[in-house]
Amino acid sequence: MKAKKLYLMLLCAGSLVCSSANAQDVFVDDAVSVTEFTCDNTNHYFSNWRNNWFIEIGAGASVPLVERGINNRAMKTLDAAKWTATYSFGFGRWVSPYIGFRFKALGGSYHFDAPLDPNTNYEDAFIHMKSVNLQVEMLWDMLNSINYNPKRVFSIIPFFGLGGAASWDFKSQGKDWPPFMGVNNNAAYKSFHSKRVQWTLPVSAGIQFRFRLCKYVDFFAEARAQFYGDNFNNYSTGNSIDAVVSAMGGFNFNIGGRGWNTFNECNYVSQIAALNGQVNDLRAQLLACGQEVAKLQAQLPCPEQKDCVNAPLMSTVRFTINSDKILPTEEVNIYNMAEWLKANPNEKIMVVGYADKDTGTSDYNMGLSERRANAVAKVLTDTYGIDPDRLTVKWDGSDIQPYSTNDWNRIVIFTQK
Repeated sequence: MKAKKLYLMLLCAGSLVCSSANAQDVFVDDAVSVTEFTCDNTNHYFSNWRNNWFIEIGAGASVPLVERGINNRAMKTLDAAKWTATYSFGFGRWVSPYIGFRFKALGGSYHFDAPLDPNTNYEDAFIHMKSVNLQVEMLWDMLNSINYNPKRVFSIIPFFGLGGAASWDFKSQGKDWPPFMGVNNNAAYKSFHSKRVQWTLPVSAGIQFRFRLCKYVDFFAEARAQFYGDNFNNYSTGNSIDAVVSAMGGFNFNIGGRGWNTFNECNYVSQIAALNGQVNDLRAQLLACGQEVAKLQAQLPCPEQKDCVNAPLMSTVRFTINSDKILPTEEVNIYNMAEWLKANPNEKIMVVGYADKDTGTSDYNMGLSERRANAVAKVLTDTYGIDPDRLTVKWDGSDIQPYSTNDWNRIVIFTQK
């Protein structure tokens, strides 16, 4: 009885070890330890590339800060600050809740005092010009950088950028500006300037205050300054940098969806730790199972039958109820038997089939055990090339029960001839 119990334990564990032979080679030698996992509790934001685009439309007023004119006879410096209308259009995208970019075009007509030094007495003489500017600007949402809030109503957004500008249609006008050298004032102005279009590369910087009106529309108020080369206004005197200061307002229309998905690896630490613990538990169980199987194999190479084949692992093939189909978990036992026969070319074996007496009649079980024995023998000969003359196929149905537990008698057992 002791031998039977040990053999049952061997059969139970053998199936697990055989079906996991490759995994055992990997895990048994590994140390069973808990993996440490650390995280910095940082939220990572992402969205579909179609989302978080916007279009801007705005208008406001601008003043050019350029060279000032001087009236020598009046002994005064003329004020160059002339506020004029400016219009803008832009589009861009937020690549994260706090960093974005936009392309922005803005322009208008600028007015400033003529930076001449005439000795004639004139007042209110100024220059009129047109200019358009295209900028690529980086945006930074300061408040979202501190604490992201998808429902935030008010945002402060500093920006800076680079671009290109063109100025043209330079004209002079004056209330009391008499003709110069016998020609009208526009011709006098043009006599000092050869270029009709001035190209410059401005740098922009400013700050925008944005107010959310609804999910798709924001109102913005923006203060900006743009810095040009000295030839922006077609003059290259005085300061080496010209500038334009603007105050603008308008509407921002969000397109393609608005919002962000978040991911924080710290939210999954507990799940990772639990899975890691399960893996380590299974490793420990597999290691213990392998050690127990090794002990049983050393004690009982073949239970009850002294002439049983001393092949590696199991010398049996188990079946499910009323079936002669070989299970994937049992195929390894046939493989081991084939390898043993190849390593021992002078050995011959018997392939004996059985059935459970609690299910089916004696005649039916006899046929079932025959089919089981032939199925195993066919794999040995057809799949592994074992000579059929080395096999004796036999079947005992349910008339003989090798085990006291009937469920275990749905089996084929290899024995030596």
